[in-house]
Amino acid sequence: MESISRISDLLESARELTLDAAQAARSTRVATRALPTPQLKKLLDSRNDREVLDGLRRVIAMMYRQQRTLPFFSSVVKNVASPNIEIKKLVYIYLIHHAEQEPDLALLSINTIQKSLSDTNPQVRALALRTMSGIRVPVISQIVSLAIKKGVGDMSPHVRKAAALAIPKCYRLEPTTLPQLLDYLATLLGDKQYFVAGAAVSAFMEICPERIDLIHKHYRGLIKKIVDMDEWSQLAMLRMMALYARKCFPRRTRSAKAKDTAANLQDFYGEDGTQATAEVEGEQVVVLDPDLVLLLNGIKPLLQSRNSGVVIAVARCYAEIGTAEYTKVAVGPLVALLRGAQDIEQLALYNIVSVCLAHPAPFVKYASHFLVRATDTTPVWELKLEVLTLIFPHSPPQTKSLILNELEHFSRGTNKALVREAVRAIGRCAQGDPGTAPRCMRLLLGQITSLDGTLAAESLTVIRHLIQLDPQAHMGTVVRLAKNLDSATDPQARATIIWLVGEFSGLNGEDNIAADVLRILLKDFANESEVAKRQIVLLAAKVYLHHINREADKQTEPESTPGEDSEIPAPLGFTPSTEHPVARLWDYVLLLARYDTSYDLRDRTRLYKALLAVPQLASLMLLAPKPAPQAPSPSETRKGFLLGSSALVLAGGGGVHALRGYEPLPDWVREGHEPDPKLRAQDTSGTEYTPEGRRTVPAAETLGDATRGKSNGIVGAGIGAGLGSMTLDEFLAEDEEEEETEEEEESEGENDDDEDDDEEEEEDDESEGEDDEDEDEDTEHEEDDEKAELEGFLGS
Repeated sequence: MESISRISDLLESARELTLDAAQAARSTRVATRALPTPQLKKLLDSRNDREVLDGLRRVIAMMYRQQRTLPFFSSVVKNVASPNIEIKKLVYIYLIHHAEQEPDLALLSINTIQKSLSDTNPQVRALALRTMSGIRVPVISQIVSLAIKKGVGDMSPHVRKAAALAIPKCYRLEPTTLPQLLDYLATLLGDKQYFVAGAAVSAFMEICPERIDLIHKHYRGLIKKIVDMDEWSQLAMLRMMALYARKCFPRRTRSAKAKDTAANLQDFYGEDGTQATAEVEGEQVVVLDPDLVLLLNGIKPLLQSRNSGVVIAVARCYAEIGTAEYTKVAVGPLVALLRGAQDIEQLALYNIVSVCLAHPAPFVKYASHFLVRATDTTPVWELKLEVLTLIFPHSPPQTKSLILNELEHFSRGTNKALVREAVRAIGRCAQGDPGTAPRCMRLLLGQITSLDGTLAAESLTVIRHLIQLDPQAHMGTVVRLAKNLDSATDPQARATIIWLVGEFSGLNGEDNIAADVLRILLKDFANESEVAKRQIVLLAAKVYLHHINREADKQTEPESTPGEDSEIPAPLGFTPSTEHPVARLWDYVLLLARYDTSYDLRDRTRLYKALLAVPQLASLMLLAPKPAPQAPSPSETRKGFLLGSSALVLAGGGGVHALRGYEPLPDWVREGHEPDPKLRAQDTSGTEYTPEGRRTVPAAETLGDATRGKSNGIVGAGIGAGLGSMTLDEFLAEDEEEEETEEEEESEGENDDDEDDDEEEEEDDESEGEDDEDEDEDTEHEEDDEKAELEGFLGS
């Protein structure tokens, strides 16, 4: 009968598996049909686990489709006591989602969930703890706290991890439980399992990031575990360690001495991870704390992470708490992120530009990665052009030529936005490297005759900036631009040329071309754009002011040296001749502007007329030297934002720290106010051992020992393992201690023999019988016995 029942059970289980597989295959092809409410409740109330599971799946599907599922609450929750773990999971999901709407019914299931905390299956215990902390009903806050306490002491690391993740939920539910939660958190931070410690760090950063006193004794242990943690825990760890470093390690500097030519072997092979840089005598060099160096070297393997967020977080640590040498190490992994998806590429470029603003030189060898591709979106190619202009002054000649050729190519394209940015990039390159300014000027001058008004206007704006950097060297350029006024059709381009002619209107005295340019422009004044009219009026005011100053200079100093360009402002009350052609041109401008339709132009003209009545004041306002304009990088406004933050991407063009919730790193702690370094003494209580008695070595330590050629305690551990690190004195001292221990044991054994003399005599007789068989061996044994007796007597 047993065999028949067993066969029937197997057939029933096979039937259920077949039905489940068929339903799963059908659900992948067609959407599940919605069942009526009575039929769904019938499935949920069934005694068959397969039907209950089917009903729960349908209810959960309805819940995520934003359909009303609250009427099924009582039918679903009563299945919480089911021994089937799949049913438990679905019931817990439903319970967490609807607990706030039905708190009374949710409380009825708390007892059953508490019983699951004592289940033999650790997966069930962890799931119960996760569910209990997810029920957002303030009444059960103390029950949740006790459940967390029980989970902290659980033997299963998965349950301890669930307890760590439940701590922030309990704190949000009832903030008054913080003292209890801090005790639990302090225990979990020192857990020997890396994934438990990672979850504890995430909870720490959420509820009490300022309590760095909880981190001191676990600092070094956490650094060793960071390589093994999951990506989310690594991100939390890196944020926490950056805060910890700023609050516990003061920024020390020293005056560098002349660089010693003898470098150690590890530096030669790059074992210490940082490239030695030449130190100039007297230069201030940052001195890092040994524990900070441990952190910076411990997170270096994370640069190879598959998660782009972790790579950027490591780069943030190097940029904010490290030195320039560590930042150079992160440049390659940051550039490697450009090979990812398009959204990751864009975010990586924001962070690359931020690093490049402070350290552009390391990016020079990756210049080819920042060349614009046809598939790049607008934000991507804007950031790429910005990187190219930042590394341009630090690049070798061949790289500079490559960058300029690329910018020239894109300045002749059809995309107006790309043309504008390419021309501006050429101007920034010329400002960053004055040696290439002539070539950049030739490129830009070739664009002013373009039929594209946008290209011509942007080129002239950049040319104006370059001319203002060195006005005396570009007089011929201004004359060339004035000749192109007839072909320039863009209003902004014409206004730029007219303004440049006005700036140079005081050179060469009456031989200047400004008056003749003004005469030509006034012929078609009525058809000019308003922006060009404003510059024509300003040009007329400057030309007339120079004429007044020259006339006054002739009257006050009739014997002045011919060809002298210096002008002295005319004295107050001086009235120049009205018959001069320049004076007539000024009067003509006043008449033209008086009847213009623009209010602004008429007001400007009246202002200039009143100002020219006082030549000295007019000279101060109109002829004052203009400062050379600077074209900063577009991302200069993002300076100061942390790498990887949303503010770096979204608030770059706005005010400082415009996004709510952005928190910068604190300032470095002042020297003398940092915590005692002894607090970070290594805590070995969390060391994990295997059943064979060997220590479990984390991956970070294994990788570090492998690079230095050391044994990790598991692989290659033998008789000579560890002897290479001992000195001769230590080895001899250890032998002496072993000999003393043996002598003490022999002396104790001799005292025991004295207490029982009869047994000792019998043993001597037996030894004499054996001496007859082999005299040599007996002699040696007798000598050993006599020596042992003598040592025992002396020892006693």
